[in-house]
Amino acid sequence: MKLNKQQLSLFIFLFSSCLATFISPSQGAIDIHLCDDAGDYKAWETRYPFIRRSSSFSSNNSTGGREGGYDYIVVGGGTAGCPLAATLSQKYKVLLLERGGVPFTNRNVSLLANFHLTLADTSDISPSQYFVSNDGVYNARARVLGGGTSINAGFYTRASASYIKRAGWDARLVNESYPWVEKQIVNEPIFEPWQRAVRDGLLDVGVSPDNGFTYDHLYGTKVGGTIFDKYGHRHTAAELLASANPQNIHVLIHAKVQKIVFDTTGKKPRAVGVVFKDENGAHHEAFISRRRGSEVLVTCGAIGSPQLLLLSGIGPRSDLEKLNISVVHDNNFVGKDMADNPMNAIYVPFSKPVKQSLIETVGITRRGVYIEASSGYGQSTDSISCHHGIASAEIGQLSTIPPKQRTHEAIESYKRNKKDIPYEAFHGGFILSKIAHPKSKGELKLINTNADNNPSVTFNYFSHKEDIKGCVNGIRIVEKLVRTKPFLNFTQCDSKTVNKLLNMSVTANVNLIPRHTNDTESLEQFCRDTVITIWHYHGGCHVGQVVNSDYEVMGVHRLRVIDGSTLDESPGTNPQATVMMMGRYMGVKILRERLSIAKAEGLQR
Repeated sequence: MKLNKQQLSLFIFLFSSCLATFISPSQGAIDIHLCDDAGDYKAWETRYPFIRRSSSFSSNNSTGGREGGYDYIVVGGGTAGCPLAATLSQKYKVLLLERGGVPFTNRNVSLLANFHLTLADTSDISPSQYFVSNDGVYNARARVLGGGTSINAGFYTRASASYIKRAGWDARLVNESYPWVEKQIVNEPIFEPWQRAVRDGLLDVGVSPDNGFTYDHLYGTKVGGTIFDKYGHRHTAAELLASANPQNIHVLIHAKVQKIVFDTTGKKPRAVGVVFKDENGAHHEAFISRRRGSEVLVTCGAIGSPQLLLLSGIGPRSDLEKLNISVVHDNNFVGKDMADNPMNAIYVPFSKPVKQSLIETVGITRRGVYIEASSGYGQSTDSISCHHGIASAEIGQLSTIPPKQRTHEAIESYKRNKKDIPYEAFHGGFILSKIAHPKSKGELKLINTNADNNPSVTFNYFSHKEDIKGCVNGIRIVEKLVRTKPFLNFTQCDSKTVNKLLNMSVTANVNLIPRHTNDTESLEQFCRDTVITIWHYHGGCHVGQVVNSDYEVMGVHRLRVIDGSTLDESPGTNPQATVMMMGRYMGVKILRERLSIAKAEGLQR
């Protein structure tokens, strides 16, 4: 591939724009939220009559008041929360509280073609709330019913059998819970030509065998499931609520839980309810019943769950007292041992346009890395013309500007001078290398007591030598991959362009880490310079430290955490399948436990 200086600059510029839309949410507010949940309420109200805005809640009604109460209050209507609430509602009264809106009428959420726009939207009603880790890596957390399934790349793949065993889960119930999810929202992908080239290239470089289409986690190359259908429409965990008993479930959107309420008069503190704020800023209290088995179930995700425990007084005493939070239970492990699977991306120019595709093919290697790919983002007129904010590399030279000088003024200056970009100029794909089991650990801490704000999060990417070794292994596989015949048939590459691709990837990458644009001789440095996230962070409420094997919060009664914050590793190549399964699994397990207790009590009588 031969590129003159002008072409190279344009290429870097466009890949930078694409990366900003594909990976990084932006800081500047932009008007690309195509429609809010208020826009077409009637279209989905008939299917989900139990979903209401939080301002409609009355704490004095017969189900929400202290005397009646709910059997379960589920905090967080996300990947785990929706299947959990739907399952429990089969037998019990459930209140599900979600801080965001609904995904059904937001085209940025619903359409595969608009995937990148969801991440670029940083308005207050965006389903994606951006944050920057203390490592300097841009990230996003979901703020919408359906959670991460509403903003992710859609790839669906189960955890391995060995993972299920290590987690201590009942394999039979696991194998009943996955299909419950799959029958409702999972599809086989269309499998675009670019993805075929990735598959064939991976097989050529020895990531074998070819496992075909499967949900199972197997070494080699496979095609996984997707929550996008053949029309490019997303199906999220929110649709699992269609399986709920509508007589037993209330779902409140725009319900921002501020803290869990405890009764501290007994030997151990006991969760009794929650305080939440509605869309108008009014505060409400909701309570669980005094009946045996009633619980508050926290499913706010790896960022939200440890944050809520800390805000509620469960965490390190010294940290809580600094913020004048009353200590309910002193636990030094809350928010600790956070991890994110670091990812590095190589950008490859195509010789011809291709359809947009998200993750469909994955190479599961024995060298501690997963290889995935996507294509086509950045080609739409929306993604070329819209402003993606300070997180974007659209000013063309962002990577050469010191982080503290990356100002809104610099972006505004770029916007004023920005001209039309040729629609045909960008044709490319991304090859992604992700560390399978990162050993680097970080932590989460509160910055203040505002539940709407992001906490301080540090992942310490590549602080462990094994992680950097794994990244180098992954980049070397990618180097071989781009030289394979299936790739050469698709791209403008030849065997001499790998260093150019690495250099372009360094320049195009968007994070706040100082980079070394001419140092591709050191793959270790390349890994450190170009680290980004694939949103697979986990930990902060680990089993054995914060919760027990039944996900009950240790040191208090009637409180569980059921989501990715309890996991030691991100399951499978992508965690959404297992986190949804986990919600269903724990719902069924709780129902069975209560049935068993009821039978035993009946026999005693």
